[in-house]
Amino acid sequence: MPGMAANPSIFEHIQLPTDKYELHWLSWKLPEKGESLFAYANRMVQEVKHPNPVLLGVSFGGILVQEMAKVIPVKRLIIVSSVKSKHELPKKMIWAKYTKVYKLLPTGLVSNIELLAKYAFGDAVTKRLALYEKYLSVRDKKYIDWSLDCIINWDQEKESPGVIHIHGDKDPVFPIQYIQNAIVIKGGTHIIIINKYKWFNENLEHLIEEGIEKKL
Repeated sequence: MPGMAANPSIFEHIQLPTDKYELHWLSWKLPEKGESLFAYANRMVQEVKHPNPVLLGVSFGGILVQEMAKVIPVKRLIIVSSVKSKHELPKKMIWAKYTKVYKLLPTGLVSNIELLAKYAFGDAVTKRLALYEKYLSVRDKKYIDWSLDCIINWDQEKESPGVIHIHGDKDPVFPIQYIQNAIVIKGGTHIIIINKYKWFNENLEHLIEEGIEKKL
């Protein structure tokens, strides 16, 4: 499951042995009016056609797959550049929750790819705009508003049992100082699934088969 506003092409370089695994890319649906994240997760699991799957989610997609794993049994739950509970949210998001300031964000301007990149990746570097133009295709204002609300108000107290968390130590969206019990990718930003894909291709199979007990 890709991150907020992103399409599944962020996984285009992720490879697993085809004789053992079949990759399925999930895409964001538009939320229904007043839909909770858990209700949305119940809709999303209908796209999962195989029993006991491995669920992998990036950023907001990582939050979503944790909700999906409350609905269906999974072989492995893996999150990337995400959080495992509300206690790992950065202070600025906690502040936004209580002040409701996030409701004042100019989300109607999401057609501005630089602004959308800042929301989704915590980055507005102009040299990457062509890259972001490719990956950030979900630009519906209602969806962006709903996503921000779900992230900021996520109320999970404890991490999901057995969750594997992979995180960059230079992540500007979910800073590493708030993150516990993660596999840390040195020099990794919020888009490690894109620019550190070689690490995933080298280690993902081991994590799926052996969990965090496998020393990387």
